[in-house]
Amino acid sequence: MVLVLTAESKLLAQWQGPYEVVEPVGEVTYNVWQPGRRKQEQIYHINLLKPWHQREACVVAPETPVQGNNMQEQIRISTDLTPNQKKEVTEMINQYQDVFSTKPGRTTKAYHHIITDPGAKVTLRPYQVPAAKREEIKAEVKRMLELGVIKESHSQWSSPIVLVPKPDGTTRFCNDFRWLNERSKFDAYPIPHIDELVDCLGNARFLTTLDLTKGYWQIPLAKDAKEKTAFSTPEGLFQYTVLPFGLHGAPATFQRFMDKLLRPHTSYAVAYLDDVIIHTPDWETHLGKVEAVLDTLRWAGLTPNPAKCAIGLAEEKYLGYIVGRGMVKPQLNKLEAIQNWPRPNRKKQVQAFLGMVGYYRRFIPHFATRASPLTDLIKARGPDMVKWTDAAEKAFLDLQTALCSNPVLIAPDFNKEFILQTDASEVGLGAVLSQMVGDEVHPILYLSRKLLPREQKYAVVERECLAVKWAMETLRYYLLG
Repeated sequence: MVLVLTAESKLLAQWQGPYEVVEPVGEVTYNVWQPGRRKQEQIYHINLLKPWHQREACVVAPETPVQGNNMQEQIRISTDLTPNQKKEVTEMINQYQDVFSTKPGRTTKAYHHIITDPGAKVTLRPYQVPAAKREEIKAEVKRMLELGVIKESHSQWSSPIVLVPKPDGTTRFCNDFRWLNERSKFDAYPIPHIDELVDCLGNARFLTTLDLTKGYWQIPLAKDAKEKTAFSTPEGLFQYTVLPFGLHGAPATFQRFMDKLLRPHTSYAVAYLDDVIIHTPDWETHLGKVEAVLDTLRWAGLTPNPAKCAIGLAEEKYLGYIVGRGMVKPQLNKLEAIQNWPRPNRKKQVQAFLGMVGYYRRFIPHFATRASPLTDLIKARGPDMVKWTDAAEKAFLDLQTALCSNPVLIAPDFNKEFILQTDASEVGLGAVLSQMVGDEVHPILYLSRKLLPREQKYAVVERECLAVKWAMETLRYYLLG
């Protein structure tokens, strides 16, 4: 029961609960009696008095493995599918419940090796950990022990741990393996070109994505590599049993393994590290190819995370793009970040903006020329604090506008002829690769680069010839053959 003592405090009529207003102290402050608390009375401003609602009693059930319909609810199924198609997807998911899991699998088909010179060793003192973070470290160590990701160690090696804040306010548990990386052999296995992956997906009619659960943790370490990953915590010394994050050879090992697994499926499935995507032009063959990939993952002992998988989509976000329906578009959240980017004050801030916008330079005609006033700000001999000129402001707004006007490109069709147009100015070179769609010419990508100081002295006809030569060499992936 609430006792409202003044007519002016009408808002307090909604405030009900186990507390009672004793008396008003002023027009907007109240002395509230709080039974059961350390302070029996407390003065509150009216803005701090919130409406009180009776909570419904609830029972929290222990977490159980995902089965049956729960699995289907976690996996995202395209809303564009027909009822019969959705039924086929549901039946397929039921057949592969053992493959999908929120816990990382463990393959026996590949191992990660850490090759170091004889006698090499890394033994570093642990970084000092704030007392307030010790419980978080303890909880993370306990979780990794339960998953079998780490075990207690008696190694002569030791690398420190680092706590990195995440955007959601939580903390990421990381290892500082820089010294170990300096003493270990580098693996030069290539990571796929993002542009090539995006190009092969754009014309797909149906897309299915499979994201492996903690992908690195699904590949075990070789026996002699485990002790080299030892790390110190307030709880003691531990070492990894699986591939940890932070090793410079980890991406190469993982990509090599995924490429080997998907070799029989290269015509319809690609992987960028732990992101697998299956693409087909029709529904009749789509689920069969998805099942073939899932069979391979089952054989290898790998598990996709059901909450991060999607089946039968017409469009999907992939590597910063939206692909499908014969089109390629930048992701909207990336465009919003570019649109709301603050004015840079230092070189690194300018570089960060150019890096973000440059990732989508294929959507911006004459990108190098338009960004020239900004690239001039980050020259090596210039001061760290940039001088924001009218030209820089114009270029900054121009690039924001160019990307935030819903740019759309078509995916290339390698069975059709390409159209290449080039141009040259006093500042840079530009090119656009296009194809005919019906009776219209549609761009596939825009290309540009800034002229070198010596090239700016070329005659007009020489710069135009340079643009043709440079564009044909750069785009030989599309044009050759």
